[in-house]
Amino acid sequence: MTGLGSEETLRLLRAGRDLHLDHYQSNRLPYAVLGGQGVHSRLMALDGPDAGREFEVIDASGAYGSACLGAGHETVRRALARGVTEGGQATDEVGSLERARLLNTLFGPDGLWTEQFPTGEYHVSGRNSGSEGMELALRLVLESRFDGNRLRPVPEAAGRDLILAFEGAWHGWTSGLVPLLNRRHYRVGLPSLAPEGPYGVSVVHLPFGDPAVLADWFAENGHRVLGVVVEPVQGDAGILQPPPGYLRGLAGLCQEYGALLVADEVLTFAKSGRFFAMADDQGPIRTDVTVIGKSLGMGALSLSMVIARRGLSPRGSGAVATSDLRPLACAVIRDGLELVVTDKLIDHSAALGAQLAELLQRELVDAFPDLYQESRGTGVMHGVELTERAAAGLARLREHVVRAGAYVEFMAGAGRRSRGLRYVFPTMRIAPPLITTPDEAVELVGRIAEGSRTFQRSLG
Repeated sequence: MTGLGSEETLRLLRAGRDLHLDHYQSNRLPYAVLGGQGVHSRLMALDGPDAGREFEVIDASGAYGSACLGAGHETVRRALARGVTEGGQATDEVGSLERARLLNTLFGPDGLWTEQFPTGEYHVSGRNSGSEGMELALRLVLESRFDGNRLRPVPEAAGRDLILAFEGAWHGWTSGLVPLLNRRHYRVGLPSLAPEGPYGVSVVHLPFGDPAVLADWFAENGHRVLGVVVEPVQGDAGILQPPPGYLRGLAGLCQEYGALLVADEVLTFAKSGRFFAMADDQGPIRTDVTVIGKSLGMGALSLSMVIARRGLSPRGSGAVATSDLRPLACAVIRDGLELVVTDKLIDHSAALGAQLAELLQRELVDAFPDLYQESRGTGVMHGVELTERAAAGLARLREHVVRAGAYVEFMAGAGRRSRGLRYVFPTMRIAPPLITTPDEAVELVGRIAEGSRTFQRSLG
């Protein structure tokens, strides 16, 4: 604790909060961030008897999972300065040295990601956000049955009118994406896809992770499937991992039936102990489109990247974007990834993930069985599912944990699922930066446990 903040600062922060659109129906957290360094952030309480009090937290939210290098990293500061002073202004209409260096480093001969995306088979576009990236991915799928020059349907794609998505998935909130979500809360009252006509398409939702359900459904409907959209690890559903072989089996079915496979790796990018979660012990699992985001901007910029097979393109000038791999963005991505590789942060995150899994099981699930029922995850992406009792007091539980010095987020959980799969309650997401040390992981889980203890006492 660092003492009370000034009344002037408190008034300014409250005024800013009142001017900022409230997406949480008056349930925003009553804190403001004053600054931070590494995994630590300084917060100020805005309401309640201790309004104005400053305190420090370990940030396990990673700013919605985007701050893979934590706060205030020197590499990001230098990249931003270099991108501004040396990169110039360049849209996607013209080339750029920064962009060329980045793309050749990643996708050129012997590039960093050519095992996942063989050189010459893919091309790339940049967007502002994960939602925008997924919108472009969906456009590529829809326009694959479209002659962009003649503006007519492609005859051989006739009858391809189904897109497969999965129960509990989250792909973004924009209008094109909400039909991919099976939750009524996010869909009701908004435009939906039209199932009729030569461009008609419907979305079918299946439970995630059941290979038998998947095989049966493809056997009956595979000839109609235009595309499949999947998160390799479902984030908002509660960090749900599929069983071994499921993703490779899904890719095989897509190939067998001629459907396009889209991997939404906006959240999972660089968090699963690998750069890409579309992989298993056999190696990379190839996709037709992969969208990465969040960690891509190193916590400084909101960015996404759409990596698509070269045969997939939107109609001419139909998806031009102001943000398509601008030099500043490329500088931040390239320098950030260079640090990740040089410091072996992906390998580090795999080891850290094993440590976190053990700590979360022992210090939370085993210690508080009335509050937590299951821990799951990998790398720097873990979830601890609440019990029904704890879920009923989720907002108060979060306040106790934050005031104990751990800033965490809660995912909605998949909720009710079909085909006999159990209900998934809201889940605490622990997604610390890649730079988190083993000692900081111990401290983080200890603070969450302390907040859980005070919450448990409050229940009586």
